[in-house]
Amino acid sequence: MYAKRIIPCLDIKNGRVVKGTSFVGLRDAGDPVACARLYDEMDADELVLLDIMASHEGRGTMLDIVRQVAAQVFIPFTVGGGINRVADFTQMLRAGADKCSVNSAAVRSPQLIADAAEKFGSQCVVLAIDARRTQGSRAADTNYHPETPACIPAELLLDETSRYEVYLNGGRVPTGIDALRWAKYGVALGAGEILLTSMDADGQKDGYELPLTASISGAVSVPVIASGGAGKLEHFYDALTLGKADAVLAASLFHFGELTVSQVKDYLHERGLAARQAFNN
Repeated sequence: MYAKRIIPCLDIKNGRVVKGTSFVGLRDAGDPVACARLYDEMDADELVLLDIMASHEGRGTMLDIVRQVAAQVFIPFTVGGGINRVADFTQMLRAGADKCSVNSAAVRSPQLIADAAEKFGSQCVVLAIDARRTQGSRAADTNYHPETPACIPAELLLDETSRYEVYLNGGRVPTGIDALRWAKYGVALGAGEILLTSMDADGQKDGYELPLTASISGAVSVPVIASGGAGKLEHFYDALTLGKADAVLAASLFHFGELTVSQVKDYLHERGLAARQAFNN
């Protein structure tokens, strides 16, 4: 069995780490470089840095912060937000990132996944999916106006069997795309990992969205990182067992000192799950 990974996430807005609930109500959680250094010292397995406003504001991501983090940490880290072209992958990887996460840009141009995977390898391409519970096609909802790119094949769209919908721009834009079908399509194009966030569970601390996580983990051949909803130790275990995830991501629990990475790893070991140990253990 591969060791399960514990991954803190730094959502970054205006150069600061922030955290909210269901993508709103953001509060400050510190300096991103200092936070990254702390998590490196706490033996996190990896980090994720997400510029949460880059896609919404139509700009590139935080290159200076990426360089500073790369100079401070010795664990792998993924960068996302505002990565729209293969050239953006090149910039981020040269600045020190190990992987790049694409969400909105991948939906608007799925070829980006294939092109980046061809140039850098699938291991560098993380497909981020922000998903929300849905009620089938929602055709009767007059207030529902999805922005579905013309390049998206019809077989990926919502129908009466759909349970989760893909959202873009930090959860602001519905797409009319079925999350499970999109995940499988992205992996077929070359994505080497999926960062799966439940918008419904995000920040609620009631547990990860297990049906969503399990359905996608069971349908793709690449690692799935469960994100959104961690509130106590049991939630991490459930995501890795019932949800079949390969890694668990959390933010506010770690940022505000409610749990430490070591506590999560110790708990998983006590429950019989292999988690990576600290280098000095």
